Amino acid sequence: MTKTLVVLIGPTGIGKTELSLRLAKALNTDIISSDSRQIFKELKIGTAAPTPEQLSKVKHHMVATHSVEDYYNAYEFEQDVLKLLSDLFNQHNQVVMTGGSMMYVDAVCKGIDELPTIDPELRQEVMDTYNKEGLDAIRRQLKMLDPEFYDQVDLKNHKRVIHAVEVCLMTGKPYSSLRKNTAQKRPFNILKIGLDMDREELYDRINRRVDIMLEDGLFDEAKAFYHLKDLNSMNTVGYKEIFGHWDGEYDADKAVELIKRNSRRYAKRQLSWFRRDKEIHWFHPRNEEEIINFVKSELTIM
Repeated sequence: MTKTLVVLIGPTGIGKTELSLRLAKALNTDIISSDSRQIFKELKIGTAAPTPEQLSKVKHHMVATHSVEDYYNAYEFEQDVLKLLSDLFNQHNQVVMTGGSMMYVDAVCKGIDELPTIDPELRQEVMDTYNKEGLDAIRRQLKMLDPEFYDQVDLKNHKRVIHAVEVCLMTGKPYSSLRKNTAQKRPFNILKIGLDMDREELYDRINRRVDIMLEDGLFDEAKAFYHLKDLNSMNTVGYKEIFGHWDGEYDADKAVELIKRNSRRYAKRQLSWFRRDKEIHWFHPRNEEEIINFVKSELTIM
């Protein structure tokens, strides 16, 4: 039987974790997490990481493998998972990968261009410019260094603009010249299952999940990492809003409101990204039996 990676994706808070457990058990296989924040062992509550009970039901990979102080990116994730899959496919005909980090999913399914690790001093120089002169200064720099990418990028997305400038300065080449955007052929089949539901229902689930995180001690968890708030790993919904509160920008109630709002906005961005992929088969997460039967049926003809 041809080896197949079953990819279960969808927005935050929709129920991927529980469904992935049932799907993996039905296929008698392991789960790989494609969540860019669940790899950090210190972040449990704010990332909705699988609980010890969930981890005991099915063997998981790429969960709590790194520290928040480690530099890690989508390219490294691609390389790590491809190596992992070469081992797992010796034991299983199928492997389940689940998560909502768009770049991490695409890195494994399509490949990602290798980009350089940015020198910390250079990164600090660019951030200093951003903090002192604002995003307009970084935009002007990008337009000079790489006018092609300047015309393509969302100029309101400061992270992407800043990163592009960092790469240009690090390599001496335009960022656009390093982005081939050519899908890589994988030595295994890929079956993509997407989860979606009515927006009102999804947003209610997200709001309730944030309430549960708060009850579980999200503020206390964040407190341990306040001194690391400038790390990329901590630029994460749930933590950055709490840091803003402690920086005196707004009160605690406003922080909670922002966590919920930004979680909903992130879910919307995830769905917009995934909906561009015509290979995804969409289901409501409640249709568990239908999803499992569909996957098993597709696997018989792949």
